[in-house]
Parts: sequence; structure tokens; C-alpha cells
Amino acid sequence: MGQRIAVVEDARYKEHRPPPGHPEHPERLTAVGEALAAHATDAIRLAPRPAEDDELLRVHLPVHLARVAESARRAPCAFDADTWASAASAAVARLAAGGAVEIARAVSRRRARAGFAALRPPGHHAEASHPMGFCLFNNVAIAARALQREEGVGRVLILDWDVHHGNGTQHSFEEDPSVLYVSTHQFPYYPGTGDFDEAGRGPGLGATLNVPMPAGCGDAEYVGVFQRVLVPAARHFRPEFILVSCGFDAHHDDPFASMDVSQAGFRDLARTVRALADELCGGRAVFLLEGGYAASGLREGTSAVLEALAEPSPPGVAVPDAPAGSTLRRLVDAVAAVHRSRIPGLGAP
Repeated sequence: MGQRIAVVEDARYKEHRPPPGHPEHPERLTAVGEALAAHATDAIRLAPRPAEDDELLRVHLPVHLARVAESARRAPCAFDADTWASAASAAVARLAAGGAVEIARAVSRRRARAGFAALRPPGHHAEASHPMGFCLFNNVAIAARALQREEGVGRVLILDWDVHHGNGTQHSFEEDPSVLYVSTHQFPYYPGTGDFDEAGRGPGLGATLNVPMPAGCGDAEYVGVFQRVLVPAARHFRPEFILVSCGFDAHHDDPFASMDVSQAGFRDLARTVRALADELCGGRAVFLLEGGYAASGLREGTSAVLEALAEPSPPGVAVPDAPAGSTLRRLVDAVAAVHRSRIPGLGAP
């Protein structure tokens, strides 16, 4: 098995250009690139390629592909108030989805131990039928389906720690018991979905696990939720691969959210994922960039993830206390009220 980290980074991702002043601007990748450059000796560089129609159509409807393609001829144009396309955006969005597939495939085939992909545009808000929330194609969902259809992976855990709920990803899998979707997000906040009782439907009931968190949560709440909710849920599900929708907008400097996660906090989140991947699925974990709108948060968050992935043997992560009446205790109890009958040990340290 390859011991280095697979990395996808490409200057073409900056060619997707929303209007001036838009939060999801190309310079976000400059901050990410600075962190990647500092860890270059740990990395295997992978070249992204455009996703094929059949890869996109496992998640999106034909009308969605047609609408994104048409945007190249009509650019600049808006799919909604937040989601814009420039002349290159359709091609760049295919390159982001293809990059997600390629890095997942490389880790699945043991060319690298784990991976990080610096993608633009982000993806987790994109629905089957339409772009949304800065996102054109749902990169993480497309990668998950590629793993299942092409690489023989059965069970995939998608962890979404972006500060916004990944409505598109949840809706892609909410009836599918082979994909466990776990999301931590500020609530109530855009896009308004992801309450505790959204737990999946039909055969997928229980395979969606939402942790809607109040504004002001920091390292103790996030690490506590990961240790007390994510860890038992993942051990019960026993994934064969972990994909992380890796936004850094819960960072304390982010101008568009109200969370308080530090670089050390992101390192502990990534160490928790790394430990679960090592325990449950041969280390196979890939982090795909989503949001994050402060340069400091993008730089520090990316560094934290790469440090956790590069460590020969990551140290254990301390479990924060959850005393009665604390925000962490209320969150854990609310999740347990929905999922305790299906997940043994939920809420325990």
C-alpha cells in the first residue's frame, strides 16, 4: 500500500469565476495551495480529468447536465441568487467531479494511503436536478457512486463537516442503506435542512445522521460530537471507505458562519477520521474540499488535515466532558433520541 497522501490540485479550478465580491472566489485555492506546498514531500500528485456523463448521471438528472452545459453559452449567468457560472464553469465543474473520482479510485487501489482534493466549485449542495449554494455537481456523491459501481466498494461513510448542511448529498442517499451520511452543521442556517429527525427514508432509515449545532460551537463541541456520535455510528456501520466533505467554514475566522473551531480542533477531527479509517477500512479516507471563506481558515484547516494524515501513528484524541446542561450533552442526547435504538453505544465516550 502506498504510504504517501494523494493530492489533487489544479490551476484550472481557479477558472470558475463567480461575479466580483462573491464569497466562493478563486483566491480561496491560493490559501489551500500554501498549505499543500508545505506538505509536498508527503504527497503524490494526481491529475484530475473531466467526469464523464455516465459518472454524473449516477447522481444527477439529464436536465441538470444540460442546464450546466448551457451555462457556458449564456455566461455569465445565475442558477440562483448564490450560484453563478462563468464561461469556464461547466468544464471546471466536470473537472472537480472527475478529480473527486480519480482520488477516490487511487486510494481504493492503494496507490496512496489517503487523499485530499482541493476542488472548485464545491459540491454538497447540488441536487439531482439543479445547482445550488455555490455548487454545480455533487462531487462527493459522484465519488461515492464511482467507488460502489467501479471499485467494488459496498458501504461508504460520507462525513460532512462543512458548516452548512449538505442537502444535496443527503437527498442523494437518504433511501440507500449502503451509504451512511453524517453531518455536523450550524443550525438554523443555510440551507435550512438537516434537523435531528431527518434520519433517512424507507430502506435508508437510520443511514442519515444529522447533528444540527447552535452558533458558537467550538473545538469541545465538535470533537465531543465526533467522539460520542461519529465513532459509535461508524463502528456500527463498518464502512469500507470514508469520504469527507471537508469545509473549513466552521473556523473561528470565517466571515459567513458563527462557529469557533481552531486549527487544533480541525486536527483532532481529522485524527478521529484517520483512526476510524485505520480501524475499519484499511486507512482508506479521502477529504474533498467544500466551503471555507477565510484565508486563515482554509490554510490552517488544510494543514491540520494533512498533518493528521501524514502522521505515522496519530495520537489518540481526548474525549471532551459532556456535563448535564452543556451544549455538547444536549446535542448528544438529541441525536441519541433519534438513533439510540439503531446504534449501540451512541453518546458514550
